[in-house]
Amino acid sequence: MPLALVLSSALITSAQAAERAVDPAVAALAERIRALEANAQILQKQAADALAAAQAAQAELQEMKAVRQDAPVAAVASNGTASPSASANAFNPAISLILNGLYENHSQDPVNYQRAGFPLVGEGGPGTPGLHLGESELSFAANIDDKFYGQLTLTMESEDGETHAGIEEAYIETTALPEGFTARAGRFYSNIGYLNSHHTHTDFFSDRPLAYQAFLGNQYGDDGIQLRWVAPTETYLEFGSEAFRGENAPAGGAAHSGVGVKTFFAHAGGDVGVENSWLAGASILRADSTGGEDGFSGRDNVYLFDFTWKWAPHGQFKDAGIVVRSEAFLDDRKGIVVDPADPDALGQAWDGQRRGAYIEGLYRFSRSWDAGYRYDKLWAASAGPYASDFDPQRSTAMLTWHNSEFSLVRLQLAHDQPQPHFIDNILTLQYQVSLGAHGAHKF
Repeated sequence: MPLALVLSSALITSAQAAERAVDPAVAALAERIRALEANAQILQKQAADALAAAQAAQAELQEMKAVRQDAPVAAVASNGTASPSASANAFNPAISLILNGLYENHSQDPVNYQRAGFPLVGEGGPGTPGLHLGESELSFAANIDDKFYGQLTLTMESEDGETHAGIEEAYIETTALPEGFTARAGRFYSNIGYLNSHHTHTDFFSDRPLAYQAFLGNQYGDDGIQLRWVAPTETYLEFGSEAFRGENAPAGGAAHSGVGVKTFFAHAGGDVGVENSWLAGASILRADSTGGEDGFSGRDNVYLFDFTWKWAPHGQFKDAGIVVRSEAFLDDRKGIVVDPADPDALGQAWDGQRRGAYIEGLYRFSRSWDAGYRYDKLWAASAGPYASDFDPQRSTAMLTWHNSEFSLVRLQLAHDQPQPHFIDNILTLQYQVSLGAHGAHKF
């Protein structure tokens, strides 16, 4: 027999003998150990699953608590405009209330107030003398779902001893359009110029500049749609267009089947170092009027140019800083003017331009105090129904005390000359408080 075969047979015989020699108790113990190891792996997996479930439940509980909080529903986007926050309360809208009260003392009776070359339209007249409730706001806002945000703002105001309530804004806005686009539909303030899209309680002064009063009836808002695009650039660039019903000044009559106003606006801005920032824009509002509030029917183009510069030590404007802002208006009209007090009167042809501008500065010298000055001027047309050799102007100074970011008291003095030999010196004392959740303000 070959040697290899002999060795192989010997090894097999030895292994079988060794297997027969293993103690049965040892084999049983080995089997028990293998079973325990398998059970340990099962228990380890069950513990990991339980831990993951507990973490998920805790996260869901925290999310539910966050939903119940009255957190602000708007944050400041990189372009400085208010945009919906991801933490907005989707089930119970955040509620904010702005209370605004004033005392005004006029050296002239507002009943006799007329502005040379500029008929009063909208809310573009002088304020109410004496103690009165200013425009207060009640706002509801929330993310509707993963693609839409909604806001409703109601206003309450006292005028001539009567309380008036209305819908200031009521719109939905997209939150998930690609490539930097945002769409809005409903009732809202146009994004033309600088101040127009801002609620008045964010202004540095208790009233709007003369140009806003003369050309936009204090502030242009209407029912419409809006599309904005923010460019993906380091410098902030925004372009947008709007279409409105055209019911309010400077339009009238909701011409063109209820699409009487179209706008286009462009804004650019950025930072210069840490302490300086700027924002500039150009806009146009094109309105078709049919029997407007001032008796005008025809085409009206309003051009706006705005510039804002801010400086703050270390970029912290809430502690101290300076703001300088200016806007210029050019109103170009062509049509017919009929005296609103006498609709049967013959119309007069109107083809001319009027202008207006203001410049204002604010100095915040502490977290609690700021002071400001504004100069307004209007330039009337030299010919036509609104012709005037006199150009209205006004100077305004104010001092504001902020007890906190939620309350202020303002003292304001104005020297208004709307027509020759008519000067109205106005003292205004204003209080304003904010209650509830309120979104961040624009740049």
